[in-house]
Amino acid sequence: MAQTSSPIISTVPTTRAARPLVLGSTSRYRRDLLMRLGLAFEVAAPNVDETPRPGESPRTLAERLALSKAHDVAARFPDALVIGADQVADLHGEPLGKPGTHERAVEQLKRMSGQTVIFQTALSVVCKETGFQSSDLAPVEVRFRELAEDEIERYLRAEQPYDCAGSAKSEGLGIALLDAIVSDDPTALIGLPLIRTARLLRSAGQVLP
Repeated sequence: MAQTSSPIISTVPTTRAARPLVLGSTSRYRRDLLMRLGLAFEVAAPNVDETPRPGESPRTLAERLALSKAHDVAARFPDALVIGADQVADLHGEPLGKPGTHERAVEQLKRMSGQTVIFQTALSVVCKETGFQSSDLAPVEVRFRELAEDEIERYLRAEQPYDCAGSAKSEGLGIALLDAIVSDDPTALIGLPLIRTARLLRSAGQVLP
């Protein structure tokens, strides 16, 4: 398969990296979050089947996919530190992924109305050359309000969050659908827990502010 990646993305100022850094995700949300750390990095698309396995829990699914994405991209960038991430909405043990369509988003939000959902946000950092591998999980408890059908329709037409796990775009209008968010890593719900990301990168030898 041909290598696909975007030009190097960086913020100003940048810190000196011990190794090249690659984000194994094409998510614009994760890209924008990683830019906050002031590091130069490249983006590469992982080629991983995201289909849940029979009986696989949302947590296990998220952890497996994050690590699989990191390893897939690391095979193409063996000298780099590769970040893989995945998020699965956990509705009483049932995994809810990206809806993809308006109809599926409506169904997801109707089911989550008035419920507490755990957004399982998994993270892995891998370096093939050194054999480094470390993973972490940042679960986020999200309590949804009771949602009327017209509220759901207005929200979806305005945000079109069809690429967001569980259709909940909390950094936008989706925040109005919620009663509460409980998390120890505030960026986890958006898709990349930066506290844990910084911790794993430091343990891999990356220099951070």
